[in-house]
Amino acid sequence: MEQFLTSQKGKTFLWHSVFWIALGAAVGYLATYFAGASAGDVSSSAINSGDTAWMLASTALVMLMTPAVGFFYGGMVSSKNVISVIKQSMIILALISVQWVLFGYSLAFGPDVLGVIGNLDFFGLRGVGYAPDPTYAATVPALVFMMFQAMFAIITPALIIGAFVERIKFKALVIFTLLWATLVYDPVAHWVWSPLGWLHSLGALDFAGGTVVHMTAGFSALAAALLVGRRLQTGSTPANSANNIPFVILGAALLWFGWFGFNAGSALASGALAAGAFVVTNTAAAAAALVWVALSWAENGKPSAMAAAIGAVCGLVTITPASGYVGPVAAIAIGVLGGAVTYLAVYWRNRRVRIDDSLDVWAGHGIGGLTGAILTGLFAEKAINAAGANGLLFGNPQQLVVQLVAVIAVGIYAFAMTWLILKLVSVFSPLRVSADDEEQGLDLAVHGEVGYRY
Repeated sequence: MEQFLTSQKGKTFLWHSVFWIALGAAVGYLATYFAGASAGDVSSSAINSGDTAWMLASTALVMLMTPAVGFFYGGMVSSKNVISVIKQSMIILALISVQWVLFGYSLAFGPDVLGVIGNLDFFGLRGVGYAPDPTYAATVPALVFMMFQAMFAIITPALIIGAFVERIKFKALVIFTLLWATLVYDPVAHWVWSPLGWLHSLGALDFAGGTVVHMTAGFSALAAALLVGRRLQTGSTPANSANNIPFVILGAALLWFGWFGFNAGSALASGALAAGAFVVTNTAAAAAALVWVALSWAENGKPSAMAAAIGAVCGLVTITPASGYVGPVAAIAIGVLGGAVTYLAVYWRNRRVRIDDSLDVWAGHGIGGLTGAILTGLFAEKAINAAGANGLLFGNPQQLVVQLVAVIAVGIYAFAMTWLILKLVSVFSPLRVSADDEEQGLDLAVHGEVGYRY
């Protein structure tokens, strides 16, 4: 032990230990500044116990989706990288949980600044407590709404890792995730979901995150794939490199399960709107899964299990922005159209371009979210949600124009800002591991662990 502590490695370990203990003490002292500032009225008559219970359950469902992404992606990569992918999703869960409490929630849902960002009035959740915030959710404690939205902020950067699996440097990933959540996710969430956000004021509809979550992740993934570059083992696709297809199916099933909280929970209450969102979520996922199986069968001569899993996720992505505005039959149409469009996007990316978006985040989430947002402008009905608007097929062509403005703005911003963030990160840390580490696999080279022992 003494020999270890006197070594360079031991001294580094001691300094790290001292740093974290000091940081914990400093944060603990700072907590006295916030003591009591967020409590509010615990017994507020505005709190509805049924709504609160549903929102807490929905929050737990959405939390499950982030490790589910780890399994979904982890099964698609080579056997020497499965731990790294699951680890990346878990570290993002931890990192953004803290960022959101400190300042992320305030930037996304704090008092408006020029329609583009929230201010820092809610820093450290000051003023966010047990009493409801009628601006966002009038029948549940503000802390519950905050935590529900935290899970959206967490899963979004976790989706991006599929673009650069098997080659991203862990340090670069951590820095990128923190900057990306702050500079991309938080502003876009404010644009779309804050009452004074500029896209919300324009009338853009996004019930549960087609633009905020899936388009930001998908178009950021495209920028990341271009900057990080192709894997050394070119030509590899999930279909021919998957190490564990049961993991992929398990991840997809858990995502489908968690998505009920994702979409139906976005009703922010336990009533009819949540029930409708629940039904259309399941329906669109099922329709898209059938389309992917049929197309893979036609292309390859065999009905692929991977296609069923991926297709279901693409259907879930596509219905997300529309889930609170459409009925079950429209959900079938959205699932079929979303399934076909995302399958063709994957086909085009694999066969026609040399961009190594390894797990097709752009095609599945970027194009799926874009398609769903546009279809919302077609199928939305005020009869289903009075807080929404009618779409083109119900006599309101203007809504389709608004949806197009939203997808163009979000896609360009996410791509451009991600490009700039990664360029900045590369100044401080290489974006990818060495060729030797990539060849060895990130499980052993970076984390010192292996997923399978033969």
